Amino acid sequence: MDYTDILYAVEDSTAIITINRPDRYNSFRGRTVEELINALQRAWVDQKVACVILTGAGSKAFCTGGDQKEYVETGGYGTSANGLWEVETLQNTIRDIPKPVIAAVNGFAIGGGHVLHVLCDLTIASDNARFGQAGPRVGSFDAGWGTALLTRIVGEKKAREIWFLCRQYTAEEAKEMGLVNKIVPQAQLMTEAKGWAAEIAALSPTAIKFLKYSFNADSAHAYGTTKMAMAALDGFGHTEEAMEGKRAFVEKRKPDFSPFR
Repeated sequence: MDYTDILYAVEDSTAIITINRPDRYNSFRGRTVEELINALQRAWVDQKVACVILTGAGSKAFCTGGDQKEYVETGGYGTSANGLWEVETLQNTIRDIPKPVIAAVNGFAIGGGHVLHVLCDLTIASDNARFGQAGPRVGSFDAGWGTALLTRIVGEKKAREIWFLCRQYTAEEAKEMGLVNKIVPQAQLMTEAKGWAAEIAALSPTAIKFLKYSFNADSAHAYGTTKMAMAALDGFGHTEEAMEGKRAFVEKRKPDFSPFR
């Protein structure tokens, strides 16, 4: 597959997947999601690969979720070559790949990008990283893995705060609540992530695989809820309420949701 939205490389035993849309703060569209799935599947079947690093191009953002400008301009995020919007498949692929996925968060991990890092097995953040959800501010939500896994990591009260208030949190604040494993200066981020990946590569791949699946088993029941949540979001996304949030984001103003209350 010829990539336009991501970069894919294998260094030693580590696959490095980089969302390469820095002009859009590494937000994703349908093509981006399709390429990320393809890259993860390549890493899955490559026997040389022991670990995956997921990161974003540039110094400003890891990923900021769905491309709101694309949505306002075209009425959607765009689809993959098969005509599907496959973000749910992307989320499940991060969970299902039998190799640890390390999020190397360089800058903003917001909205759907925040959900991606939550889904990753480990998170290493640069000291300028910012974390948070934005769905209710832009007429969107992730009421599947985005709530289920977040609650397991930070606890229910904090998860509700993150979603209900749509605040942004520093790397230090994220580490305090268990969202981040380690913080390093931005210049050292990839070096640190590659070091962790090398440590994993020295361990038994079969043991790692079964450990990952065991960790996943605790939250596997949320799969059904995720299916319903994604279907609900698909229907909600084209309502006037949702579009008010998206238009306000693009126009850089506060949304007015009062008519929908």
